Amino acid sequence: MYESPTVNPFLVVLWLAVAVILIVANWKLFTKAGKPGWAILIPIYNVIVYLQIVDKPVWWIVLFFIPIVNVVIAIIVLLAFVQKFGQPAWHVILALFLGVIYFPYLAFSSAEYKA
Repeated sequence: MYESPTVNPFLVVLWLAVAVILIVANWKLFTKAGKPGWAILIPIYNVIVYLQIVDKPVWWIVLFFIPIVNVVIAIIVLLAFVQKFGQPAWHVILALFLGVIYFPYLAFSSAEYKA
């Protein structure tokens, strides 16, 4: 007989906390870039806004649906995003591996969006 896995309440709370932190940080970053903060809440549209922020063509969204290519494109977009906020290129590594810490740092630091 199949038993459903037990849910660890601590992990649920942790996951929700991380989600809220990242939503708030990205909302602030979108606002800094002159875009509506609520756009972070809408799937696919938020990727379009990211592409607009980094001055990449909107058709690049198609590339996010191609396996392996999507990883490369995501790193390119993330690199451009970090640089648009005046950060050095190596900060993309921080954003990739420590995003939960890096995005709030970027959002609430004195980093300004450079159009």
